[in-house]
Amino acid sequence: MDRGTLVNLETRIDALIAHCEQLKQENKQLRTEQVQLKQERTRLVEKTELAKTRINAMIERLKALDPES
Repeated sequence: MDRGTLVNLETRIDALIAHCEQLKQENKQLRTEQVQLKQERTRLVEKTELAKTRINAMIERLKALDPES
């Protein structure tokens, strides 16, 4: 291989290494976001279940107040 080919190869390898590092950082960030979104989803599901329970309890109390039901 001549010197120009080696320099070209070295440049391409350096670019590939830089791209791999960038992808590693993006992957790390996406995994962090995924964990946060899963936690938020869990909180929202719990909040929704609590709201459903409270609404059902209110409906039952309203039914108990209605003498025709």
